[in-house]
Amino acid sequence: MNTRRADVDDLALAVATAARHPAGRTTLESLLDTGDPQRWVTLDLGVRRLPWFWSSALPSMVWLEMAEPPPGEPVLAVALCHPDGRVRQAALERAAGVPALLPLVAVRCSDWVPPVRDLARALLRAGLAGAAPRTVALVTAVALRTAVRRHGAHAHDLLMEVLESADGEVTDVLLDSRDPATRRLGHRIAVRRNRLSPARLARIAATDTDVVVQDICADAVLAHMKDGRHGELLEPLLRARAPRVRASGVTALHRTGRHDEATAFLADRAGIVRACARWVLRQRGTDPLPRYRELCAGPLADVPPGAAAGLGECGTREDAALLHPLLTHPVARVRAHAVAALRALGAVDAERLRPSLDDPSAAVTREVSTALVSSGGRLPESCLWERLAADRPRHVRAAAFRLLATQPGMFQLRCCLTLLDDADHRLRERARTAVLRWGPADAPTAYAALPADERTRLDELIEGATPVLGEDRTRLLRFYLRAGHRS
Repeated sequence: MNTRRADVDDLALAVATAARHPAGRTTLESLLDTGDPQRWVTLDLGVRRLPWFWSSALPSMVWLEMAEPPPGEPVLAVALCHPDGRVRQAALERAAGVPALLPLVAVRCSDWVPPVRDLARALLRAGLAGAAPRTVALVTAVALRTAVRRHGAHAHDLLMEVLESADGEVTDVLLDSRDPATRRLGHRIAVRRNRLSPARLARIAATDTDVVVQDICADAVLAHMKDGRHGELLEPLLRARAPRVRASGVTALHRTGRHDEATAFLADRAGIVRACARWVLRQRGTDPLPRYRELCAGPLADVPPGAAAGLGECGTREDAALLHPLLTHPVARVRAHAVAALRALGAVDAERLRPSLDDPSAAVTREVSTALVSSGGRLPESCLWERLAADRPRHVRAAAFRLLATQPGMFQLRCCLTLLDDADHRLRERARTAVLRWGPADAPTAYAALPADERTRLDELIEGATPVLGEDRTRLLRFYLRAGHRS
């Protein structure tokens, strides 16, 4: 449950306070968003927590003992969530004719007390029989949240049984629910019951913002494309913004016999779409590699960003010559993809990538540092220290720090100690974390091999780091460096 503890307590206290003063006839709708399923689960948890912190927070339940009707919705709601199982059971008997509290009845279906959950299950089945579609949708959302509890499966299974035989109005409400899990369930049910036309499924897959709903509808559209028919349904999928939906559409080009159209997606911005396009072309016996080479060898300004990435995904080391000119492409995304492609092909040349460390795009410098770290490529330490200067752009300094931090032990330690008082708080924290984790086994040998002036400088840096690291850590660093070595 993604709810802060303070919110849990505040909601429960507000409802309990209103329940202690029933004369005001306060409704639950004025105290919580009754259309939000999470608020009902939060209320249940909060009421049970109230006695831990406020001994007098819970209202009197004398009306239950005297078999009187509840003095208002808030007090009945509190009784349904009461820490005492006998109170919850008695409250359920009063809640049988109150549709507004059906979500709490669903919560009680997973109660840890057997008589309480048995009664709640019977009441829920009866209550759902004549409930309005919006109430059914709300109870469904609550049941989806409580299904993870030890006894939560019953309410979930009952709702599934009800929904599978419900009329179209209930399904429509599920489809429009603001709760993501409920919307997803509604689309699954609608697909199983063929309530959505293939054209509508294609539109939903192409425009919905929920990736799960996109997948459900895209899969359903593909199921309608048998024997090459319904090719017109592909157009919304192929134009979709979501990469997974476009990938579904590209894959379906094979089923509809439109293999040649996959060529246009070889340089797509998404890797999953490029992979599907290559698969479709290979099913027809077409090798996509020559097309990638053609795209990357064309005029520099005409090279699409995905072309370099695609060449790295299926090319060879010899294709590095086509990628080197793209390191100076006017579009940052092309430059970044070119660096990533060189890394994928195992053709990283540290000296050739050195100018790209100063690239104005942070995405490019990140790719350069990743390529050099993963390939073991080394740049001169002086080059990296120069780019760590305070007047350099932050992304350049971050890339230089990452590369310095992969240098042998003493160089890494010196770099991190130098940045402990840096003006950039993110670099400071990264340096501090690295120092706290530092302790290679060969530290004494490497320290002893340093020239005397460098050892003195390192000792001064450790001494100056005491206010940041603390006496214990600096003492431990000195021990690491001098263990087994006598001055």
